[in-house]
Amino acid sequence: MTLLIKNVKILGSAEKFSGAKDVFVSGDKISAIGNFSNKTADDVFEGKGAYLSPGFIDVNTDSDHYLSILNYPEQSDFLEQGVTTIIGGMCGSSLAPLIYGSLESVRKWGDIRKVNVNWHTMGEFLDVLQRKKLAVNFATLIGHATIRRAIVGESLRDLTKNELKIFGETLKRGLSDGGFGFSTGLGYVHGAKVPYAEIKFLAEITKSFNGVYATHLRGGESNIYEATEEAIKIAEGTGVKTLISHFMPFQGTKSFYEKSLKRIEGLPNKLDLHFDVYPYDTSLLALYTFLPQWAQNGGNEKMLRNINDEWLGPKIKNDFPELDAENFIVARAPGNSSLVGKTLEDISEIYGVSDQASALMQLMLTTKLKAVVLYKNINNKLIRRAIGSSRSFIASNSPSLSETESVGTLKPERTRSTFTKFIGLALSEKLLSLDKIIQKITSEPAAKFNLRNRGVVKEGNFADLAVWSYSQGDEKAELKLTVVNGDIAFKKGEAVKKFSGQPLRHMSS
Repeated sequence: MTLLIKNVKILGSAEKFSGAKDVFVSGDKISAIGNFSNKTADDVFEGKGAYLSPGFIDVNTDSDHYLSILNYPEQSDFLEQGVTTIIGGMCGSSLAPLIYGSLESVRKWGDIRKVNVNWHTMGEFLDVLQRKKLAVNFATLIGHATIRRAIVGESLRDLTKNELKIFGETLKRGLSDGGFGFSTGLGYVHGAKVPYAEIKFLAEITKSFNGVYATHLRGGESNIYEATEEAIKIAEGTGVKTLISHFMPFQGTKSFYEKSLKRIEGLPNKLDLHFDVYPYDTSLLALYTFLPQWAQNGGNEKMLRNINDEWLGPKIKNDFPELDAENFIVARAPGNSSLVGKTLEDISEIYGVSDQASALMQLMLTTKLKAVVLYKNINNKLIRRAIGSSRSFIASNSPSLSETESVGTLKPERTRSTFTKFIGLALSEKLLSLDKIIQKITSEPAAKFNLRNRGVVKEGNFADLAVWSYSQGDEKAELKLTVVNGDIAFKKGEAVKKFSGQPLRHMSS
């Protein structure tokens, strides 16, 4: 199959082009760039002077966590914003490797009972995805909690010497099989008390495979600076390429965040450390994360028992954080869809209680801690500062869900417009030059994750492409066309069911 994209202004190319050009695609590769007025192709798209760039790379996604990478191969939310490659396995949880075939580490996001797990190793998992077909390219890191929980269950103790050896060998096998790196979720229950030495040992293994170490920091509010220092210490001590996941400036943490950001930006260029952010002011949070830190332990069942406990329950309730009830909205509540879209104020009325702590407690009990919440808690001014940083990448930190899965779910705006919003915001507020905007979401993440022959418009590279336009004053860029491995995947406002994406396998050398 051949594709000809005509009359486009090329960005993110290996060489500079003046004026509009045509791009000819043969099979899954870019075949030629030039002016081809007489050339024919199986498919022709008239760009009408729009921009053509490499397809965007989303470095932090949740389609694996929500299991939609398995049951919704269309992944249309990404395609409609120009994303051609997504990276999963973040925050310590991945779908492989599975020592005992258990998906316990993702059950806070998806219904693991609906998955027929017919793989154990990373290689077997990627083979499963190859057979299922995907509309986007998918790369994954290896989750720390996924392996750790298989070794010690729900225990939060330190690993023994032998257990750490088993962990290391499992990680090596997963990286050899195609994993792109290793991730921790130090802000979650099963990562919060993991010792530094354990992380360093595993980061050193990741470094030996030229992988990326991604971390959900151990703290995100007043202790964000100390948590950032820990990530920097790992990067400096091991030399591993490091990514701080969703490094968002929460309301009330201005001075701590600014200090942390300044520290990161002052690092020497040779230290390969980045962070990812999204251009919105709302977080998508698992309900249990609103428990006081000391009560986040032992897994979902134990946390629920503690909430119900005659002595611990009132103590937990007393230690709940003060929340902005109007900007706390239930986004997902399995088995309780009538609660979706309700604010904490609404929930107080529904349950007939006068205080937000009682409403939050009742919500946790009713949904068995399985609800997900949209909470407006991001400092808008600081997020713009972070977006403009040379150390930042852009990520949706979201899944793509089918229409069926979306019933009873309130999707955050960033699910389907993070990248078009980023382009519009960065251009309208002059946060970055046009070239820098494109590099931040294409060639730079491609280089960091070693995504070979992707992220640059170049003859011989894979034809992952996005065609889009932007007019001054627009809130977002307008996506015209998305091409994945040479096939049109999105055109004229609709996804095209081509399933030309690939499960990517990392090559360490």
